[in-house]
Amino acid sequence: MSGARAVVVGLDLGTGGAKAAAYDPRLREWGSAAVEYPMAAPRPGWAEQDPDQVVDAALEARAATVGQARAAGARVAGVALSAAMHSLTAVDGDGHALTPLLTYADTRAGEQADRLRADPRGAGLHRRTGTPLHPMSPLIKLLWWREHGDVYARAARWVSAKECLLLRLFGQAVVDHSIASATGLFNLRQRGWDRDALALVGLDAGRLSEPVATDHVLSGLEHGLAGRLGLDPGTPFVVGAADGCLANLGAGAVTPGVAACTVGTSGALRVASTSPRTDPGGRLFTYVLTAARWVSGGPISTGGLALRWLRDELLADVAAEARRAGQDPYDRLTSLAAASPPGAEGLLFLPHLTGERAPRWDADARGVLFGLTLRHRREHLVRAVLEGVAFQLRAVLETLGDLGVEPHQVRATGGFTRSPLWLQLTADVFGRGLSVPRAGKATLVGAALLGMVALGLVESLDEAAAAVPVDEVYRPDPQAAGAYGALFALFEDLHARLEGSFTQLAQLTGRARAGSRPRS
Repeated sequence: MSGARAVVVGLDLGTGGAKAAAYDPRLREWGSAAVEYPMAAPRPGWAEQDPDQVVDAALEARAATVGQARAAGARVAGVALSAAMHSLTAVDGDGHALTPLLTYADTRAGEQADRLRADPRGAGLHRRTGTPLHPMSPLIKLLWWREHGDVYARAARWVSAKECLLLRLFGQAVVDHSIASATGLFNLRQRGWDRDALALVGLDAGRLSEPVATDHVLSGLEHGLAGRLGLDPGTPFVVGAADGCLANLGAGAVTPGVAACTVGTSGALRVASTSPRTDPGGRLFTYVLTAARWVSGGPISTGGLALRWLRDELLADVAAEARRAGQDPYDRLTSLAAASPPGAEGLLFLPHLTGERAPRWDADARGVLFGLTLRHRREHLVRAVLEGVAFQLRAVLETLGDLGVEPHQVRATGGFTRSPLWLQLTADVFGRGLSVPRAGKATLVGAALLGMVALGLVESLDEAAAAVPVDEVYRPDPQAAGAYGALFALFEDLHARLEGSFTQLAQLTGRARAGSRPRS
């Protein structure tokens, strides 16, 4: 195997499952695998997973990918890790879980988040840590745990999903700066646990893992575990970073002025910078990618989920007809939208079907169809939904401008890249070019590229990003972009006017709040 092509396996512990893929420095894929795991919701607003299931799935996906790569004649030079942000579980002194793994979607700590936003210390926490004051934050989750039961006092350590994996593999309690920076407990500029944040939750640093750089390398797998994974015990593991930050790298968006826009079930818009910039209004996050790169941006709660809702609940007959014809239902829906002009003839959709995160962080927000007339048909409805998601992403883009960040190019990743219509209208809404990288698995590509830089297979982060080819570029149509500019102003005004009504409706219907908005 001495002359075999060297590959790095990117491994991502996502919210719905573990994924792995092996890449060489030219980004040729040599193997991939995915293993799902469930999420439990034992009460409204709770979103839990079994940390052992998450780790087992990660090992299974990695082993399958390593096997495929070796069978294809490649040599595994290393493994690099990615994980979803904001997860939290308690472990005992032997590293065994004492609680379920709370995911980013767990919003049980809404009351604690509200209290901290009303506390004068809250704004300072966001400035130092870059993490919005929201129930997704592990800091807020820790406040909830401290007030519920005795596990807070019994826990030897509080860790994330990735830390659970590293404890299993190496018996070491370490956390990369990127995952740490999404906890609300990590000082971005000092690159260590924030003293005031620790005091707020009543923890000492010894009950958290040791923060290490994202290019930190671990080795020394236990022999039995190495055999299960098909790896040499000395195989280096790069601790890697958080999934959103790595998606920027995997899309080639790590230089100032180049943003990454992701639309899957939810959505996000992020841009990299060479210094940590935090939003004084608490509307955006800032997380670590490497020692010299930070990623700022914001997530939206509803992306492709809105189109899925439309497919399943309102246009199920269209979806069924598409399936009978051997067509993807989403393709049929977007072909319907193509029959509507930009702006859907005055129909606007606020895509807040599950509340909203950035930039307003309004968990009481609800979806709205505004401007309905007898003239509107299915094609207008689908078009309005696609445009509404793009408008919400533009709201994040505009907020980035308040930080002095003006992206001149946006790289598209996620499921919406399969729809040329959605890509074009998003470029029109943004008024900027929208580029589509060839590599579809941006997070896994980003993990592998960071691993290659750490292991010396690629010289620098910039060289790694430059290796990501762009297949297509969607240019904004000037006429459509002008129309969308006026509609976006109305879109923003609508939410501002309805904000109090959203809260009243939530109170009247007795729905549990899924979180709430930060102070501005």
